[in-house]
Amino acid sequence: MKKKLLFSALAGIIFFTTVSFKNDFFEIAKQIEIFTTMYKELNMNYVDEVTPATLMDKAIKGMLEDLDPYTVYWNEQEVEDARIRNSGTYTGIGASVKTLKDKIIIMEPFKGYPADEAGLKAGDEIIKVGNTTLADFDDDAGELLKGAAGSSVSLTYNRQGKTQTTTLNRRKVDVKAVPYYKLLDDNIGYIVLQKFNRKTTLETKAALLDLKEQGANKIILDLRGNPGGLLNEAISIVNLFVPKGEVITTTKSSIEKYNKVYKTKNEPVDTEIPLVVLVNGRSASASEIVSGGLQDLDRAVVVGARSFGKGLVQRPKKLTYGTQLKVTISRYYTPSGRCIQALDYWNRDENGDPVRVDAKEYNKYTTKGGRTVYDGGGILPDIEVETAVFSPITTALLKDQAIFDYATEYHYNNQMADWKGFEFKDSDFRNFLDFLKRKGFSYETETEKEFAEALRSAEDEDIAKEISGDYEALMQSIDAAKEKKLVAKKAEIKSLLSDEILKRYFYKEGLYDYQVVNNPEILAGIDVLTNENKYKKILKK
Repeated sequence: MKKKLLFSALAGIIFFTTVSFKNDFFEIAKQIEIFTTMYKELNMNYVDEVTPATLMDKAIKGMLEDLDPYTVYWNEQEVEDARIRNSGTYTGIGASVKTLKDKIIIMEPFKGYPADEAGLKAGDEIIKVGNTTLADFDDDAGELLKGAAGSSVSLTYNRQGKTQTTTLNRRKVDVKAVPYYKLLDDNIGYIVLQKFNRKTTLETKAALLDLKEQGANKIILDLRGNPGGLLNEAISIVNLFVPKGEVITTTKSSIEKYNKVYKTKNEPVDTEIPLVVLVNGRSASASEIVSGGLQDLDRAVVVGARSFGKGLVQRPKKLTYGTQLKVTISRYYTPSGRCIQALDYWNRDENGDPVRVDAKEYNKYTTKGGRTVYDGGGILPDIEVETAVFSPITTALLKDQAIFDYATEYHYNNQMADWKGFEFKDSDFRNFLDFLKRKGFSYETETEKEFAEALRSAEDEDIAKEISGDYEALMQSIDAAKEKKLVAKKAEIKSLLSDEILKRYFYKEGLYDYQVVNNPEILAGIDVLTNENKYKKILKK
């Protein structure tokens, strides 16, 4: 069996490399031979039992580790997961979840689907699926929730310190690319576009046509939080608003066949309707192709905060045994010629981290109408709104799940019958700050990392005792500065807290109903659309 596994692994390595043969055949062959002989000797002679598949998996990950984070190896299950994400449908419990070592956290139950109907709520911690206790389960626990449509599964979960059980029947879940659209006052059509899957253009076009039929003569396209997806869908979305034959993006690579120009192929729906696109720091990839393309063609006013900055294109490559390599093949460029990639993974600092493009070094480009735009670091909006920003401390709060956990606590301590009466007050924000102290929330700034490294150097040089008092005083000053920063970023933090809290009571639909009346980014979009002179001045029309 070990020999068969070894042969399979070697075949996979050979496949990996032969597709990229150029003029260095001998060097590649040499390195493969070195690797395979070492791999064989390690399997045959290591003191403890080793699993060939595990060793190979680690070797592959090590080979990809120093490349960009989007070049990854997918096993058979991960390939299937990617297919499901792109299709927009899957069979399951109808909830987004976070899988940890010993539990699965319900992040959001979808309205009307099995998890919701079974009474599960955001924040519930599943500890047992069927007869399987997750703390004793070594594989991906999320797989236990999957199953054939109509099949039942019993769940044991913790909620606010109490253990409960429920049973639900799995069924087909339709993940909408456009979960919400509505005609607002002043004949403004509002469309939320949350992902780029195979249904994106179909759903967006249907929403646009329906809104126009209702009387919409202005449009807001909301791409906030949209992480991207299929490139061809991004081109098609821009095509709804620009004529056939327009260049939307160009991809460039060291490999000739990946150098391509992507143009709109169809007749548009409306090339004149005033358009606003909303973006924030979690709008990435295909979202940036759409917002950057419409901005460069002077077809829309972009509102919000600088987008994520992912200007790299990936393509899945089939390997043996149903696995795939998702590999970065090129960079993409907007119609004006700019690349919005924020991190340079091919140039790293002394800590091995990718270098971020310096704002002072951004190159200037011009839109179709002669406006100045810049490359690097994402799409910079024409109108920036404070609440759309994701500062380092806000990002740390999201990563630590502090905003999510506070929303859970808030939900069980407060009654709310109608979103119209909701307001996240300053007193609520002070309660949130107290919550952070109770939970021991902390995050390390880049400044702290640098000082900690300096202290380690001082220990090596045997002067740490002499400076330890100053170091502690400095850390206390930094802690005080971080607390002030939390208060300084109150607007963006309150906005995220409000969104997370409202979803607990009224699902995504209620959140959007609240946002179109209260959200600062949407209100900024409405403002520019209802001010024709302002709109034209920004676009220089």
